Amino acid sequence: MIKQSALILIGALTLNSLIASADPSHSWSYEGANGPEHWSSLSDNNAACNHGWNQSPLNLTAMIDADQLPLVLNYHPGGKEILNNGHTVQVNYATGNTLNVGYHRFNLMQLHFHTPSENRIESRSYPMEMHMVHATPEGRLAVLAIMFKTGKKNAELARIWDDLPQPGQRRALKGSLDITQLLPSSLDYIRYNGSLTTPPCTEGVSWFVLKTPIEASADQMTRFTRLIGENNRPLQHLNARVIIK
Repeated sequence: MIKQSALILIGALTLNSLIASADPSHSWSYEGANGPEHWSSLSDNNAACNHGWNQSPLNLTAMIDADQLPLVLNYHPGGKEILNNGHTVQVNYATGNTLNVGYHRFNLMQLHFHTPSENRIESRSYPMEMHMVHATPEGRLAVLAIMFKTGKKNAELARIWDDLPQPGQRRALKGSLDITQLLPSSLDYIRYNGSLTTPPCTEGVSWFVLKTPIEASADQMTRFTRLIGENNRPLQHLNARVIIK
């Protein structure tokens, strides 16, 4: 019988092999000859980027009301390192922080940022979006997405922003990041089935987009954009999917 720790390791390896944001390669980009419309031609592994039927992000509209399962979050102050891979800035995590939805338990692997937001809510775009990427021990993926609106300086975000690495660099996180301070007071969410928003655009990802945004200052979001550039994938087709709120 495989121990739980071994399963978590397998899940982490699976996740790292799927999420391109963990790859420092610059073979793809958000514009030009290697931009989103060309991602599938850059590698055979990227076929879903232009030929998949359940791609992200989406304009979250025409939603269906439903009784949603509660999100049960078990997050503790932590974080291993900050990585700038040229596509985003992400904070990597060891195991121990979980998102529970019904019978499914997802381990937090990393969080990262996009400016402007990738998903839209009722056609509204936000200046920044944070993706908290999770995986089950078997490698099933889930993203908890939080929108940022312009407001006061975000003190917890500043713990990352005050030590932003340059492209290709990684560094240990100074102190611990308290994720609970990067969450809104309400965990009401919109759910849909989608994909990773970066190559290889793997499908089968459960998306939980929180309805309530949090605040960050205009200066904080500008600093990120100056470092990374705009890193939002264009909206994808809904096709036959249902969006639940």
